[in-house]
Amino acid sequence: MRPQIVLFGDSITEQSFRPGGWGAALSDTYSRKADVLVRGYGGYNTRWALFLLHQLFPLDSTKPPVATTIFFGANDAALLGRNSERQHVPVEDYKENLRNIIRHLKESSPTMLVVLITPPPVCEEGRKQYAESLYGEKVMKLPERTNEAAGLYAKACVELAEEIGTRSINLWSKMQETEGWQKKFLSDGLHLTPEGNAVVYQEVLKVFNEAWLSAAEMPYDFPHHSEIDGKNPERAFQQRCL
Repeated sequence: MRPQIVLFGDSITEQSFRPGGWGAALSDTYSRKADVLVRGYGGYNTRWALFLLHQLFPLDSTKPPVATTIFFGANDAALLGRNSERQHVPVEDYKENLRNIIRHLKESSPTMLVVLITPPPVCEEGRKQYAESLYGEKVMKLPERTNEAAGLYAKACVELAEEIGTRSINLWSKMQETEGWQKKFLSDGLHLTPEGNAVVYQEVLKVFNEAWLSAAEMPYDFPHHSEIDGKNPERAFQQRCL
């Protein structure tokens, strides 16, 4: 049976199997070697994600994932007093929620590879334009998210990873290394363009390869067609099952 890789997060994870998505790219890379499962929930923050843990990652599972990415924070960082304030989670609580998610995952499988991904940067002008397209003249003048706030949550995410010794990807910092990141990587000031998805894919793959989950080193689930003798096909399958 193929091992499973779970992508756990908010809408940026939920949308990752769209054309050009980072989840779809991972699934292609691990084709016939691991099943990449998307568990993304648009609009969710880490507080709400805690309610999903026992359903998605049951402690009595006989086949827990070999790896899980945890990609939350974009909604936690929504500001109080703005359009999306119901999604807001204080940064200290965000950090503790991530800790509890990881604790649960490690309880279900101590050997699981867990990778934290920070929220991406926020282009406030892009968010304003998106809000205007939805609400027109009724749009709030102040943005519901800021890049400064997202940076605080990214910092907390990386700090937690260092504290507990798990791997992390500082997407907030990585994307801002590229000039013009606001439009190159973000479609609406927050969600990802195909180029933004490519950054996530490359960073996740890099971490997987540096750990012990390199697709190139993993076996196929069944024999490659080149191993099958047309006159005696059963031999290849018998050898694989030995």
